[in-house]
Order: sequence, then structure tokens, then C-alpha cells
Amino acid sequence: MTRSAHGDSAAFTHLVKDHSSALHGYFARRMPAASEDLLAETWLQAFAARRTFDPARGSARGWLFGVAHNVLAQYLRRAGRQEPAPGPDVTDPWQVVDQRLDAAAMAPALRRALAELPPEERELLLLISWEQLTPSEAAAVVGIPAGTARSRLHRARGRLRDRLTMPRPAGRNLTAMGDLA
Repeated sequence: MTRSAHGDSAAFTHLVKDHSSALHGYFARRMPAASEDLLAETWLQAFAARRTFDPARGSARGWLFGVAHNVLAQYLRRAGRQEPAPGPDVTDPWQVVDQRLDAAAMAPALRRALAELPPEERELLLLISWEQLTPSEAAAVVGIPAGTARSRLHRARGRLRDRLTMPRPAGRNLTAMGDLA
């Protein structure tokens, strides 16, 4: 990112190759119908703002997800919509979440539980679990202090844990927390 900011156009090409898949997944899980357009807009805005990247404030990946978050927020404002919640038509291409579920039947419960979280808690949780950002990077993406992000993340995880604990016949509890724990 730093090389790109100083005029090395090949360096930006490498960023696009390295991060497009993850950014596309971010949009596909939130706004599947608009994911391609949102990704294109993210790269346009990232290229235009590449000189504002400060490596002291975090990684290029975190910065790019911040740009993507802002692009999504702009899109939703223009469309007069609220923050998107993962819907039943959104699929996770990584399959990691579903593999950690004890039963496929828990996926709808997870989507409902995520939809019930306050939008900022949900976004933090998804940035960390799906997009694999650190809590500090996720905090920067949504524009809050890292300590605030950690406390909101803790609350979000607790709420999900409470909603997703299901009794098992043998008396043990089943949870679907996986990466969310």
C-alpha cells in the first residue's frame, strides 16, 4: 500500500489480486445483488485515497475493509436502507462456519440471532469472524476505539451464546459459536 501511495501502480495491482476475494465475500454476505458494483466502487475509492493510508494505524487489509465499510454505508444511505442483516439467501463460501455447527439446522438460528444484534455489534462480530480482522482493525473500520470494540464484541458474543445454546438429549448443551467464541 505504501509503494502504491508513492506512485508504484504495480503495487496497487497486487493489492487488488490479494484482497478482492475477501472484499467480495464481505459484500456478497451483506448485499449479494450489489456485491460486484460495491467491490468496484471500493477499488475506485481505495485507489483515489491510497495516499491517506498510514501503516502506523493498521494493516492495508484493515484499511481496505474500512473503505469497503464506508462504500457499503454510502450505498445503504443512498438506497434509504438500514444496515443489512445476513439473510437466508446469503451463503458463506468458506464453509468454515457451517462445518463448526453441530447440525445444519442451526444455521437459520444463527442468522436470526445475528439479525437481532444491534447493527454495530453485528458488524464488529462479522468483521472479526468472517473477514478475519483483528478487534483493533474492526474497531478502526467502524470508527470506534479498540476498547469499546472489545466490550461490544464481548456483549455480542454473550448474546449469541445465550440465543444459540440448545439442549441436547444427554443433558449437555450444544452451541454454534465456533469462530464466534
